Amino acid sequence: MSKPYAIRTALDAILDDLVEGDAFPPERELALRFGVARETVRQALLELLVEGRIERRGRGTAVAKPKLVQPLSLTSYTEGAVRMGRKPGRTLVTWEDVDAPADLTEALDVPAGDAVMHLERLLLADGQIIGLESTYLPKHRFGHFTETFDPTTSLYAAIRATGVVFGSAVERIETALASPRDAALIESTTAMPMLRLHRRSIDTEGRPIEVVRSLYRGDRVAFEALLNDRD
Repeated sequence: MSKPYAIRTALDAILDDLVEGDAFPPERELALRFGVARETVRQALLELLVEGRIERRGRGTAVAKPKLVQPLSLTSYTEGAVRMGRKPGRTLVTWEDVDAPADLTEALDVPAGDAVMHLERLLLADGQIIGLESTYLPKHRFGHFTETFDPTTSLYAAIRATGVVFGSAVERIETALASPRDAALIESTTAMPMLRLHRRSIDTEGRPIEVVRSLYRGDRVAFEALLNDRD
């Protein structure tokens, strides 16, 4: 059995005896305990970090909370957080009108050169940052939100309150690395794998509602979908 595999198995066994929030043994101690190079332990710890089973706390490491599992459906992240017994939260980063590039004017069905609303927020669960969400909205439909919408609350709830009914969405998920700016905002690093989501939603009449570009911490969030055989 290879040393990396054996060390990973040993670390999994240690985790099985710990609970959320418990301190995890440091790299140096683990290397001495198992008689291996610190690099071997470091690689195994990195795997656990990426999987979201442990997390950095100051200069130490602790057992992490389970990942927030988000449904791939026409719902906001709020429902997923509540379903898992987590408290959702949002922190406003940017709220501005921007000159829409060609891809956005087409996706939101607005005239070329028109501005669109850009709402950028940090997404939190139990006060822990899980992602960065950028939403683009057509001003002719939702321009009044600048006066009526509280950005710390659910955007989907506010949209539905105007009488808009979500019809369908196309969503794409990709792996990505965060830019230095985004990594700083979500309190991660440019080396940590991220999940990038692109969504375009339309209402039941086929009119565009939003374009969303979200960046989620891969160590804190997972996604799932319910699949049915319709044949």
